[in-house]
Amino acid sequence: MISESTEKTKKKGEQPWISLKVKWAIAVAGSLFVTFLLFAILLYESAGNVLMQQERRNVEETMTTVTTRLQREKQPLTTSSVADLTRFDQSSHTVYQDSLLNRLTNKDISVAIFNPSQKRVLQFRDFTVPFHATLDRHVAGSRAHGQDVLVGMTPVKSDKTGQIVGYVQVVNQLGDYHNVLTQMRSWLYSLSLLAIIFSATVGYVLATRFLRPIKMMTDTIKAINEEPLSDKRIPQQHSQDELSDLIDEFNGMLDRIQHYVDTQQQFVQDVSHELRTPVAVIEGHLQLLNRWGKDDPKVLDESLAASLQETERMKSLIQEMLELTRADAVETQYLHEVTNAGDLVHQVFANFQMLHPDFKFILDDDLHGPTWARIYRNHLEQILIILMDNAVKYSTTRKEIHLAVASDAHHVDIVVQDFGEGISKDDLAQVFNRFYRVDKARSREKGGNGLGLSIAKRLVDGYHGQLTVESVVGSGSVFKISLLRAAPPKEDPPTAADVPDGILK
Repeated sequence: MISESTEKTKKKGEQPWISLKVKWAIAVAGSLFVTFLLFAILLYESAGNVLMQQERRNVEETMTTVTTRLQREKQPLTTSSVADLTRFDQSSHTVYQDSLLNRLTNKDISVAIFNPSQKRVLQFRDFTVPFHATLDRHVAGSRAHGQDVLVGMTPVKSDKTGQIVGYVQVVNQLGDYHNVLTQMRSWLYSLSLLAIIFSATVGYVLATRFLRPIKMMTDTIKAINEEPLSDKRIPQQHSQDELSDLIDEFNGMLDRIQHYVDTQQQFVQDVSHELRTPVAVIEGHLQLLNRWGKDDPKVLDESLAASLQETERMKSLIQEMLELTRADAVETQYLHEVTNAGDLVHQVFANFQMLHPDFKFILDDDLHGPTWARIYRNHLEQILIILMDNAVKYSTTRKEIHLAVASDAHHVDIVVQDFGEGISKDDLAQVFNRFYRVDKARSREKGGNGLGLSIAKRLVDGYHGQLTVESVVGSGSVFKISLLRAAPPKEDPPTAADVPDGILK
């Protein structure tokens, strides 16, 4: 059995599959460790510089202490003249004696005294380096006996004659300096190991925490791939960050995909169901004609008329189904279209007055000047025609239709009212469903397929509006369209009176 990682490696080619969690953990751990390493190096170098300055200062002060004592001599230094440096009176604790004692007892300090002829007259400790006479006081690094040392040299001038009476050489073996740095390196190596472990742990924990939503997304996608109709979603996060927004958008995308899948399935089911009857009717008449009806002119005429009628109904059904499908694409194609609502309402009102002279149409226009709604003009006209046509179809004895339009700062409202059959409470909840008919027999007689209100509802919803209905059986129905108000299009610059405060831009 091939493991999951092997399968992923094969799918992606020769390059091995590495978890994003591991990559992120390595990146975080590497960043933390590099930061610690840079800080450690900076600390080590700074400590080394401070210690070196201290050792250099120690050499300088030792030279000053020794030369201060020797400057009293008038003659060139000899072994006997400098012998006092080794004779310390324990009963006399002067500052001079204490200071010199402290300097010379330092195990890392070696002091050599030379006469003007560069002959060594005194040596404290048997650590020697080559001597070169100098006229200037200086301290410099050098290499002696296989180790780094500090060498300080200075001439000794007599306070009384001003002549050079000898030279002082101070050598610092830097033992304490190297010991401290060695100990610091040991500490830093140990801390570096701990830093690696700590960085890796922190990196893994952070990667696990931050990638948990992505892992949830992956699991959700796998579940949906295994079961396409699954309604599984990523659990909501309350972190209020980019990952939380990503989860919300991802769940929204899944909801839309699920909606489109459900719509497609419902579409196929509805079409199959609705086309079954006219196809069966046509098939029955054709079989009748094939058997014997073609020789009977009356049966032939009736069969042809029925078949043509069912064909027209199928054409109408297919056209309405296409319109319903187009209504689902509103949000991607027409969302930024605007329409002068008042002009269109007046146009539809005039058209229905002309088409149905036996009806009484009443228009109540409460708009003040041009008022624009966020909807494509043809779609609003289609919605109004659907509602007005239904109002005419389902009117009974009182042939009167009321059409009203009004607006506020944010919405444009259009109301269509009839005084016909009305809709029961049970039917109101399903009246916008596809192919739903309150009275199927009477709807077929009136030429309806049960798609008009569904198309109107889809169109209004696509523009983030609302289509609602109130109805009482025997008293009629009131359909209300509420659309978002919009600013006039750019090609028609608005005036101050045209655009009230607070409308959508």
